[in-house]
Amino acid sequence: MTHHTRDGDQAKDLVQQHWNGRASMFDSESQHGIHSEEQHDRWLTVLRESVGTDPCQVLDVGCGTGVVSLLLGELGHDVVGVDFAPAMLDRARTKAHRGDHSIGFHRGDAETLAVPDDAVELVTARHLIWTLPNPHDALHEWKRVVEPGGRILLIEGYWDHSEPWDEYEEVHDDLPMYDGRPPAELAEVLRQRGFTDVTHESLVDATLWGREPRHDYYLMTGTVPRDGTH
Repeated sequence: MTHHTRDGDQAKDLVQQHWNGRASMFDSESQHGIHSEEQHDRWLTVLRESVGTDPCQVLDVGCGTGVVSLLLGELGHDVVGVDFAPAMLDRARTKAHRGDHSIGFHRGDAETLAVPDDAVELVTARHLIWTLPNPHDALHEWKRVVEPGGRILLIEGYWDHSEPWDEYEEVHDDLPMYDGRPPAELAEVLRQRGFTDVTHESLVDATLWGREPRHDYYLMTGTVPRDGTH
């Protein structure tokens, strides 16, 4: 792991640069933002069915402009969002303030969270794991901060782009899960990291993405064992 340290830091800087640059237009893209009542309601349904109706403490990692954080807040959950890109967090805070949501958004590193052990009941992340230099370390962190019996919920995909773009041209070789992974492959990674009851379901409903999906999107959940081992 030591030999990744410098490359990992450089990769994170470029990834941050990329998402800072995209922050102002991020929500305007149909697959990223919420653009209709139908799309909004469909995402609420997906999250309600996956998370349940009992309010819980949620850490939304790589929250971006707060799309998932705000939806979970609307469902009555106690949500904190963290992201590495300050410009994304600025957008999230503006949206939360405009919608009168009391969600805290903080700068943080998904691979080294400044959060105590067993602090939350659920960790969520949308389209994040492919951007990380050390995704296995991140999964260990997410497992650490979730209480025994709690879960992680990942909204992921397999993009398989023909070529990397922008800052990713420089760093994609340093990102082990660049372009995402097929669901069966990521599910096995979660099991190897100690998660149980790993399940996934397809998210190819065009309503969710504002258009016919061009890639394989899915939702995956895993449970932290109650024996408390991290």
